[in-house]
This record gives sequence, structure tokens and C-alpha cells, in this order.
Amino acid sequence: MAAIQLLWCERMTDRHISDSWSPARARKPDQNTRLSRTPEVGTTQSSGVPATGSKFKLVTQQQEKNTEGLLIKTYSDKTFKLSNITDKLPSWMKSWVLWSIMLTLIPSSIGFVSMSILLKLPSAPNCPEIFWPLASASVRLHCAQLAASKQTVNDLLQAITLVKELPQNHPLRGQINSFLEEWSRDILRLADQSFQSGNLEEAIATSRQIPEDLEGRKIVEEQITKWLLIWSNAEEIYQESLKELGQRHWQSAFILSSKLLRVNNKYWATTKYDELNRIIVTAREDGDSLYKAEGLADSRSVDDVLAAIKLAESIKSDSYLYQKAQELIPVFGRKILKLAQAKMDKRDADRALEIVRQIPSIPEFQSEIDDFVVLGEAQRSAWTGTVSGLEAAISQAQQIDASREVYEKAQELIARWQLEIQDVSRLEKARTLASQGTINELTAAISEVQMIPDSNPRAEEARQEVNRWRGQVESIEDRPYLERAEQIALLDDISSLQAAIAEANQIRSGRALYPEARKRVRNWTAKVQQIQDQPYLDQARIIADSGDLNTAIREAQKIASSGRALASEAQTAVDTWQEQIRAQENWKKAREVAITGTPEALAEAIRLVDRVSNRNVLRMDANVAIDQWSQQLLQMARSQSEFDVSKSIETARLIPRGSSAYRDAQEQIRTWKQFIIPRTPPIPSSEPSPEAEQYPSSISDGL
Repeated sequence: MAAIQLLWCERMTDRHISDSWSPARARKPDQNTRLSRTPEVGTTQSSGVPATGSKFKLVTQQQEKNTEGLLIKTYSDKTFKLSNITDKLPSWMKSWVLWSIMLTLIPSSIGFVSMSILLKLPSAPNCPEIFWPLASASVRLHCAQLAASKQTVNDLLQAITLVKELPQNHPLRGQINSFLEEWSRDILRLADQSFQSGNLEEAIATSRQIPEDLEGRKIVEEQITKWLLIWSNAEEIYQESLKELGQRHWQSAFILSSKLLRVNNKYWATTKYDELNRIIVTAREDGDSLYKAEGLADSRSVDDVLAAIKLAESIKSDSYLYQKAQELIPVFGRKILKLAQAKMDKRDADRALEIVRQIPSIPEFQSEIDDFVVLGEAQRSAWTGTVSGLEAAISQAQQIDASREVYEKAQELIARWQLEIQDVSRLEKARTLASQGTINELTAAISEVQMIPDSNPRAEEARQEVNRWRGQVESIEDRPYLERAEQIALLDDISSLQAAIAEANQIRSGRALYPEARKRVRNWTAKVQQIQDQPYLDQARIIADSGDLNTAIREAQKIASSGRALASEAQTAVDTWQEQIRAQENWKKAREVAITGTPEALAEAIRLVDRVSNRNVLRMDANVAIDQWSQQLLQMARSQSEFDVSKSIETARLIPRGSSAYRDAQEQIRTWKQFIIPRTPPIPSSEPSPEAEQYPSSISDGL
């Protein structure tokens, strides 16, 4: 009966379990005081009725740990004399008959109630309220299973914590170990879900929360190594694809990105793959724009390079090629600056400044543009060639700060312009003197500018002025010689021309009028030679007209080979006469060959006579002969066709293009070819074929 009462008390302590609980929330039981009966010597225990003189103990429940580390209940007691209680009871309660009846009924009632409680299913324990040090293994396992069913990492770890500390020799250890392995796999599965969603660090941290003393912990590091290998492989593919993008190898980048689809990770195979493909597509479009921009920038057109800058600026900041585009913008800007500098080198300052002001605002390049404008304005002022312009240029160049790259160039220009101020003063003075145009003033102007050192910036300009003024002096000095020579040459005879040549030759080489004097001398010399040689050439032409072409050629060659004024005219006459001799020889030979009368002879005669130039008087006779011999060839070909069509075609082909018989010969050749070209055999038919009706029966039989 006592055992039944104890079991009933344990069952009554159970509560309904809630869904949210934690071992930390387990209630610590208060110290419960209960009255227990403790038999003493002399008591009657068989009937459960205390004997006279029995005692009761007031027992107070306390907590202590047993040898296994679990909390147990202890009791302190206080003993009272039973007689002290019975003395105070009423008389009817002292009747033994009454107590006998009660003692007979009460145990039966208690037994019935106890059996009812035992047969009734207990309610589920309320896990958050359980005092775990006193909880049984079955309760721990039940609550652990309930926690694990929620399938969260924290709940699974709580489930493991509840049962893994139970003794190894516990009867439920086999079932507990099975659950521990299952829950470890569940934690690892949840960690893999984190890995698949792209949270590698979270997956590693989650998996390493599995207690090291569990069997399931053995595969944790192996799984982590696998995750790290997969992740590293995916990152390598991703970076290699981006590297190909940087080199604008679009196809290679696409091929590499497709490898992510085969990576054993959903995050890389979906999210990162889609992200990479968007980057590649955008980069390809932007790459085409950059290719076009680079092509435009390679031209020497300012408008094209400006268009290239606009294309590069159109690349958005979220593009993979944005950085590349930003790097190209100042490069394109410097190309425009070079074009402007080329104009500046040609002293076209206005155009140079106009070009550079079209460059859009480029922060990392703006200082170079500003410096170019300042120096350009200064150079434009200096090129006015006046003292005031040079002073303005110096003032403008002094605005360049010492920290700028062009500071040294600005300082060099300033030093140069300071020297130029002195040179310009001398040049202005010399030009004023030279403007009077006399030999004395020109000589004085030359002396003034010769004081400018060769190392000075205006030295080249000074030399040019000196040469110009010296030319003016020489022209003034030599002009009388040339004018007298022209007056003498007006008589246009040999002696006058020779005297004029002698007068002009007094102008020495290197003088200002020397080129003009030489031109006059060459003209007068040619006139002298023409007067001297013309009679000889005229005599040669008279001889040629008489028919003695060989003698005429010999006379004319004397003039042609002399290199004198009439040499070219004499050579032309010689060539004409030699061509006439060849034409006569060909005409004679052609007639001799044609006498044979064979097709080959007539063809050779035609070739010979066709060499006669169209300018030769014999060309008309040659044309008549060609027509005559062509007609003879055509007649021969027609005669040959009666017995040899192939031979007649060969003969007709000897007739030259342009002859009167050429067209008839070609038509005849086409007709003859129709007889010798094989025809496709007709399809047998009861009716005569159209081809058979085209030809006479004799010709059809022959074909």
C-alpha cells in the first residue's frame, strides 16, 4: 500500500507540458513540509493502526545530491508522543468498535482509489516547469524529443543537453544514443541549409556546436572541409570569370560562369550565377561602347574624341567596366590636349584654345587643362611680337603655381620672353630704318639686328630680316647690270645677244638677282644656238623631202646629239624619218609575202603591214591591202568548208578585227560550229523531232 501511495504522489506531480520551455526555467521546489508516520518499537504495522505509545514525525523535505550528482529529497523530523494526542480526543473517538469499522473501510477505499489512479493515463509533464535534478530519465527523454521536434538548432542542442549527461549504464542509454546521433545529423542538416543559402560561416559555426563527445561530431570537420572546398571552387570560378571580363573576353566569361551551375551549392548555382550573368551581359554592352569609344579616340578628329568621352561617361557606376571607363576618360582628354598642342605648335593659339575648352570637366585632369589654357593665352600674347604683348605673356605665365607639372616650362618661357623684350626693341628699331629703303638705312638696320645673339629667342627672326634686307641691298646694286643687258638683247642678233649675256654674267652667284640673271642668260643663249643651228636642220628636211631619208637622218643627228637649243626638234625629225623607213620596208615585205597566196602568208602580210603607223603616208595603202587580203582569206575559208569545216574555221579566225571581212567571218564561224558540235541524242518517239527537221537529211546523216 505504501508503494502505491508513493507512485500516486509522483504521478500527481506531473503537469501538462507547454511548447515553450527551457531547462533554465525549471522551477526549484520549495521546501515542503509533510507529516509522515514513523513506527516505533511496540507499534502494530500489520493492520496499519498505530499502537499505543507510537510516535509521529514531522518531516521537512530538503534537497541534497546523491553520489551520482543527482538531487535527492531528504527529510528532517520531529517526534511527538502519540499519547499526548489521544489524551485530548473525545470519548466517542476512543471507542475501539468505531475504529475497527473505520480501519476496515479506509484501506479498501484507498486501494480502490489507488488502482483507479494507476489505470488512468497520466497527463504530459510541463517541461518548462520541471526541476531537472529530480526529473526521471523518461521525463528527460520525453522533453528532449519534444524540443527536438521543433527542428531548430537551439532546440536540438537543448534536447542533446537533456539526455547526454545520463549515466552510460542507464537502461535507456541505447535509445538515447540513437536519438543523439539523429539530432546531431539534424543539426548538421540545418547547417547544410545555411551553407546552401550562402551562409558559410553560419554553417560552420552551427555544425561545430555539436558536442565533441558525441558520435556525430566525427563527420563535422569532414563536412566543413567539403563545404570549404565547394565554396573555394565556386569563388575561383567567379573570380576567373571576372578576370576574363576585365580582358573583355565575353565568351570565355560566359563559359566559366556556366560552371557555377554544376557547383554543389544552391546559392552559387542560382543567386551568384544570376548575379554573374547580369554582370557579364551589362559588361558586354558596356564593352561594346568602350570599343567604339577607343576606336573614335584613335582618330585625329576632335569631335570623335569628344564623342569617345561621352560614351565612356555613359558607363554606369554599377557596371563592372565602370572603373575601366573612368580610367579611359582622362586618357581621351589627353588626346584632345595633344591635338590642341599640335595647333599651338603651329602658332594657331586661337584654334588650340577653342579645342581645349571643349573638353568636359574631368576632376583628375582639370588642372592640366587649366594650365594649358593659361600658357596658351600667354603664348598668344607673346606671338603678337610687341613689347606689350610679351609683358602680358610674362604676367599670365607667372600665374602657374610651383606645385604644377608645367611650372618649369612656364619659367623657361618667362625667361625667354624677358630676353625677347630686348630683341623686339632692336627689331622694331631696325625695321623702322629699313622701311626707308636706301642702301645706307638698310645697312644700318642689318647692323642693328646683328647685335641680337644667336642664342636669343628672336635670333632666327633677326637672321631672316638680315637676309631680306641684304637681298634688297643687292637688288639695288645689281639691278643696273640686268637692265643694261635687257636693253642690249633687244636687237636679237647673235652679237647683241652675246653682249647681253656677258653683261648679265656680272651678277655673281649668291646675289639676290642671280636667279633672275641666269634665267635671262639661258633664254638668250638658246636664241643664239637656234640662230646658229636652224640652217642645218632646214637642210636635213630638204634632203628628206627628196627621198634620201638616210642622209637626212645623218645630218639631223649632228644637232640632236649636241644638247643645244634645237636638239629636241632635230631628234623628233630623226624619229619620224626612221619610222618612215621601217614602214616602207614592212610594206615591201608584206607585198612580197602575200604573193604566195596561202592563208598563212596572207595572215603574215597583214601583220607586217599593220605595223605602219597611222601618221605615215603609207597607212592608207596599208588599210586597203588589209581589206583585200582579208576578203581573200574569207573566200579561202568558204572553199575549205566544203570538205573540212574545222580547217575553214581556223582560216576565218586569221581575219583581223577592224577589217571589212571581220564581221562576215565571225558569222560564218558560228554557222560552221553548229555543224561540228555534237548534239544530245533525241528521245525515241514516233514523231520526228524538231532538231531533225532543222537540217537536211544528208547533213543529219553526216552528224
